[in-house]
Amino acid sequence: MAKILVAMSGGVDSSVAAAMLQREGHEVVGCFMRLGSPGDTFDELEPFDTAGVVCDPAKIRIGHQGCCSINDAADAREVSAQLGVSFYVCNFKKDFGRIIDYFVDEYEQGRTPNPCVRCNDWLKFGKLHEYARSIGAEAVASGHYARTEQHPDGSTSLHRGLDRAKDQSYVLFGAPRERLGEMRLPVGGLSKSEVRSLAEEFGLPVFDKPDSQEICFVPDGDYAGLVERRRPGSLTPGPIVDESGKQLGVHEGHQHFTIGQRRGLGVALGHPIFVVDRIPDTNTVVVGPRDRLASKGLFAKETNWLIDPPPTGSTLRCQAKIRYNADPVPAEVVRHEGDGFEVQFDAPQDAVAPGQACVLYDEAADQVLGGGWIERSRAVENVAPSVTR
Repeated sequence: MAKILVAMSGGVDSSVAAAMLQREGHEVVGCFMRLGSPGDTFDELEPFDTAGVVCDPAKIRIGHQGCCSINDAADAREVSAQLGVSFYVCNFKKDFGRIIDYFVDEYEQGRTPNPCVRCNDWLKFGKLHEYARSIGAEAVASGHYARTEQHPDGSTSLHRGLDRAKDQSYVLFGAPRERLGEMRLPVGGLSKSEVRSLAEEFGLPVFDKPDSQEICFVPDGDYAGLVERRRPGSLTPGPIVDESGKQLGVHEGHQHFTIGQRRGLGVALGHPIFVVDRIPDTNTVVVGPRDRLASKGLFAKETNWLIDPPPTGSTLRCQAKIRYNADPVPAEVVRHEGDGFEVQFDAPQDAVAPGQACVLYDEAADQVLGGGWIERSRAVENVAPSVTR
């Protein structure tokens, strides 16, 4: 049996993960990552630092609801107490500032960020693994709906969760390949309903707790407001134009919009229109009909391979997933020299957004092959030359 650090978010999934590992006989250590979300009053708790301190429930104060909130910390502590396992809080507030800055900078550059993937890459499978080693833990477990498989040659592969509706393998693609063997994903072979049933069977108080839906540092969903607070004066009025460059209206800042957005454009033409581009250099938002969102393919950088990388210039048949809530689709991938690859979809895909991750799968094995960050789509003809970047 092993000593395993469990990243406990206060939700039902990570709570059941901890209980399952304990039932298997492992020595479980619970850990809540303090990230500094809105309403966080952990600053009043002394001392909480990366060395980890057993959490006193009497000192926890109630902040906002949602992922990584003070309420979540209280729930994680209560579950740990019920299981009889040690519970620590790790202060990653300063490190988390890097993720918020990344999020804001991406919006400023006209891209669509994915902070959950970055959080996994930089914190959960970065800092948290370092902390696990410092306390003698062999592995880090989480409540993600994904699976790892051990192979006779000692290698480990990452696979989709069996519950397709909850599969979270997409947000784990950036984990270093060498860390896969240190990952434990106990709920990846279960459905959400089975997890809730287990939580009730274990007597966990969070068995019926709703899933968090929002980004933890933007609980109100006002992304542009966060950008303005972090970069005062960055949101300024600019033109909304069609593909020919004709001005149709005025917006209050391109940061309010994302590729593929239809609602809240402030422009009515008598037929559906969508955001097809954002041009931060001129603070311009370009709109057009839905067919202008279709992309033949994409280029991605910051590649992370979870298999032996294919030879440069070779073609790989696989499935590609361009955002968290999209289905993987058939595609051909060509690895470029250096850090990047090109994807050619079998059928055009809508709203390929720079800044999102493109994750590659082997359909037959449900295996994550790797992925990268979308740099641009191949649908440059979707926007007229007069308004392109």
